[in-house]
Amino acid sequence: MKKFLLLSVSCLVIGSLFAQETPETPKKKKPINLAGRANDHVLVQFGYTGWNGVPDTINQGGFSHSFNAYFMFDFPIKTSPRLSIGIGAGIGSDHIKFEKTYLGIKDNSTTMHFTNQVDTSHFKRIKLATAYVEAPIELRYTSNPMNSDQSFKFALGIKVGALINAHSRYKDLQSESDALLNSYIMKESSKRFFNTTRLVAQARIGWGHFSVYGSYQLTALFKSIMSRLCFLYCIATDTRITAYPWQPC
Repeated sequence: MKKFLLLSVSCLVIGSLFAQETPETPKKKKPINLAGRANDHVLVQFGYTGWNGVPDTINQGGFSHSFNAYFMFDFPIKTSPRLSIGIGAGIGSDHIKFEKTYLGIKDNSTTMHFTNQVDTSHFKRIKLATAYVEAPIELRYTSNPMNSDQSFKFALGIKVGALINAHSRYKDLQSESDALLNSYIMKESSKRFFNTTRLVAQARIGWGHFSVYGSYQLTALFKSIMSRLCFLYCIATDTRITAYPWQPC
């Protein structure tokens, strides 16, 4: 009887040992290293620009445009590799074209005047140019963070800028009947009618190195009460040059 009980206990112990399964060690996911990836470090933008809220008395004409260039740093979000923060600095410039208009950028007045010159001598080509040093910051989405050059991209952000130059440019003086009177270029430069800081909202969407973007200036362009309805907007395309950030050895 004792032998039978001893044999039964031994079988139960051996069976329980075999029944125990060795737990599997969970596999650790390899961290994604995005520190050296190329992701829109050099940003070049070109597109159509206009003023919102311009009175009918101001004769705009021609192709008004913007040209911007920025160097950007990209900071991936560790918890979500498809998202990153882009921060940078660069230059933004806007070139607004006019027809048969004198731009009183250096007038001794409290408001910048736009004088209609349809019935008198005028210049053939007229533009108002402004340039800003800007610091853009944006939230970026990349569908394929490991290969951003072949990926859908979307970005939403703002740009803060400081005015560094504002000037008018005239070319080729004409008579009332548009006959050429004198071929020369005249420039006048002054910043006193302009707000020296600006805030611009921007959104971009595209694939790989190319995208389309839209922007809208949230601050007024001019200082005067009469001109506060003028806000800048832009619809354009941009391209990103592939650049790899420097990495220490």
